[in-house]
Amino acid sequence: MAKSVLIDAGPIVAFLHQEEVHHAWAVTQFKRFARLSTCEAVLGEACARLAYYGKDPARVIELARDGDWEVDFSVKLNADRILRLMRKYADRPMDFADACLVAMSEQASDCVVLTLDRQDFSVYRRHDRAMVPFISPET
Repeated sequence: MAKSVLIDAGPIVAFLHQEEVHHAWAVTQFKRFARLSTCEAVLGEACARLAYYGKDPARVIELARDGDWEVDFSVKLNADRILRLMRKYADRPMDFADACLVAMSEQASDCVVLTLDRQDFSVYRRHDRAMVPFISPET
């Protein structure tokens, strides 16, 4: 199993929003992987999505606080790479959180991304040519 598990906003929202179609999948992943890493962009996106669904966005921050999560990614130090990724995938378009996760994946040789964005992460490439390892629900 991968040494580093990076989590995207979708699984966080699915875990916290019981009516979300991938809730059971997200619960399984949270049980499967005790240590998770993410970035502030992902947390912000998850908060915004929960608020959109009428749920309490503070639950995202509580989960990050109470879980065994690492949130240690500097946008400032990685801004050039994030910009290149967002411009390269502008046709999708690649959002800020996804660009941060791809950049994070480039810094961890043995990692996997937990995401609901199967279509996007099938296309994204780390180091411009290697697939980003990811786990997502089949449908």
